Amino acid sequence: MEMATPATAAPAVHPLMKLLRMRETGLILIILAMFVVMSFASPYFLTWVNLRAMVMAFAVEGIVVVGMTILLISGGIDLSVGSVTALAMVVAGWLFLQGVDPWVASAMAIGLATACGAFMGFFTTRVGLHHFIVSLAVMVIARGICLLFTGGRPLGLYSLPPEFKFIGQGSIGPVPLVIIIFVAVVLVSDFMLRRTVMFRKVFYTGSNEKAAAYSGIRTKRVVFLTTTLCSALCGVAGVIYMARFGSAQPTFGIGMELNVIAAAVIGGASLKGGSGTIFGAILGAMLLSVVSSSLALLDVSVYWQDIIRGTILLTAVTIDHYLGKNRK
Repeated sequence: MEMATPATAAPAVHPLMKLLRMRETGLILIILAMFVVMSFASPYFLTWVNLRAMVMAFAVEGIVVVGMTILLISGGIDLSVGSVTALAMVVAGWLFLQGVDPWVASAMAIGLATACGAFMGFFTTRVGLHHFIVSLAVMVIARGICLLFTGGRPLGLYSLPPEFKFIGQGSIGPVPLVIIIFVAVVLVSDFMLRRTVMFRKVFYTGSNEKAAAYSGIRTKRVVFLTTTLCSALCGVAGVIYMARFGSAQPTFGIGMELNVIAAAVIGGASLKGGSGTIFGAILGAMLLSVVSSSLALLDVSVYWQDIIRGTILLTAVTIDHYLGKNRK
């Protein structure tokens, strides 16, 4: 009788090789390479003023990137993030001008942004519409409300109390409070995605919603919650922007959805759902911020900057498409 031979074990992968294969490692190397190149190309790149401006630029938007990444992992997408952020800013500013306490006005604005997410989640999970169509409609509606409340003009909020402005303008030691809030959101979100049962269901839902439903996961609830969370974080970002600039601009956030989606996809979040990390998405946002700062310092036309950002997004989506085919 012929004896069965044991299956050949897969060769162990060296930890260094595993690290080099990680998408985040590649992004870090690209960012470091850009820092080296730009340090020679422009004497102003490595100055404290420019570095602080870069970090401040992507920190608040990075809060929205966190929400978008979680939503993409669940298999959804939100084109309304820029409009909802502007809506939170405008509503909070308008309520303040009507005599409402700025903290109460901000809480109400964040609540409205959260309601926008719940509205989209309802039409996506209960009515059965696609995220793309629903969020596109909310993008137009929210922007229209912004213009309606302001008449198309920015709201000057010069009398905001200093303790409220501290959210967007203050620092704790040398570190701006905006950065501390951003880091806190990133750490909490990353921990919940990696360690909590509820957020692990986000990956299962995005990977294969039908299989996840058959295994007992309430997938519609997961999609509803991730959609609502994304809009809630947009509300938080809108309030911080209002405190930072001391005004509410109805046209703010136009094109934000492009930057946010690009950052998440560059960082490894798949448009088909089921994969992605918060750390990778933040590195994607950092890369886009470094690119924008570099183009500005090199005096590249703003029109070319839009073309370059669009090209980066197309490249990231193409890479994601081929990586998805290889995984299959």
